[in-house]
Amino acid sequence: MDDPHAVVVGAGIGGLSAALALHRHGWRVTVLERAAELREVGAGLTLMANALRALDALGLGPAVLEGEHAEAPGGIRDRHGRWLSRVDGAEMTRQLGTTALGVHRATLHRILREALPASSLRTRAEVEHVEPGPERADVRYRTPDGRRTLTADLVVGADGLRSRLRAQLWPQTPAPAYAGSTAWRAAIAFPEPVPAAISWGPAAEFGMVPLGAGQVYWYAALTAPPGGHAPDELAAVRERFGDWHAPIPELLAATPPGVVLRNDIYHLATPLPSYVRGRVVLLGDAAHAMTPNLGQGAGQAIEDAVVLGAVCRGGLDGLPAALAEYDRLRRPRSQALARAAFRAGRYGQQLRNPVAVAVRDAALRLTPARAALRGMARYADWRPPAG
Repeated sequence: MDDPHAVVVGAGIGGLSAALALHRHGWRVTVLERAAELREVGAGLTLMANALRALDALGLGPAVLEGEHAEAPGGIRDRHGRWLSRVDGAEMTRQLGTTALGVHRATLHRILREALPASSLRTRAEVEHVEPGPERADVRYRTPDGRRTLTADLVVGADGLRSRLRAQLWPQTPAPAYAGSTAWRAAIAFPEPVPAAISWGPAAEFGMVPLGAGQVYWYAALTAPPGGHAPDELAAVRERFGDWHAPIPELLAATPPGVVLRNDIYHLATPLPSYVRGRVVLLGDAAHAMTPNLGQGAGQAIEDAVVLGAVCRGGLDGLPAALAEYDRLRRPRSQALARAAFRAGRYGQQLRNPVAVAVRDAALRLTPARAALRGMARYADWRPPAG
């Protein structure tokens, strides 16, 4: 009998993680990616303990630790550089078993890609329609050579925030909603050591994450109407954040023109009633696009992938029950995290009233470091299913 066949739509971090998880459990996998090349944007991410455990479950923990990365336990400052809250790396390791790591998105993407058979990846393949039957699913997609159809035992929708599969199969779910903030980001060469830190001002935030090998990822966010743009986005960031504490001006001065990415922040404000429809399952941003305020977007996608692989390890035997188990395990946690991330943004970066800002900052300064870490740990203290 042939191995069960899964088609994964989307070759981002979540899609490649899902493909690898299924591949490791005996599935034949085809990944369809509409872009011409498999690559990630020039930005970084923070891997918390849950994401690192998930990568261990995929067999990639050593590769991530051996690659370019930096410890990033974190902390929060005000715009003048005064620390409001700090996370002790040793205490984080004691509570969670590991500290957080800063990693370039392209590095993690490459590690995932290289762990998969090259024959499983198809680029320039844009999925147009999926027919989710009870025992099979037909995937129609377009390539430069014409339209094609694949029949699969399972289809994994990992096609991101603007998921075509979600729009097709969950048509009653509203489109992603604007979360109220616009953000700039860049990964740059910066040889000086910097702490992993977030700095807050009224309705504004600047974050920095060391990535190792002399690289730093920075981002800036403002509460603003959607759709804004500037002829020179780096100049726009300098105008708003150039007088903030060191090393923010130095990071901006070291940023080459043209590398700054700007994106409005959207999230899936209306939770899906299920992540499963027949033989189609959603994961990552397609299932639960969240704001970046807890740094858990990529981590939740990798968790999704690991759980999906684990419940599907029996192949076609009992697959409907396995997908129901995936939904039971993943939907409550990921949707709760999405709600928490949105709330964190409202009381963090988006807080504007001076009195409210002063009260928040005072509360942070008075909160013991261990108590603050326990708040973080409830999101990061996750372990993969056995098997």
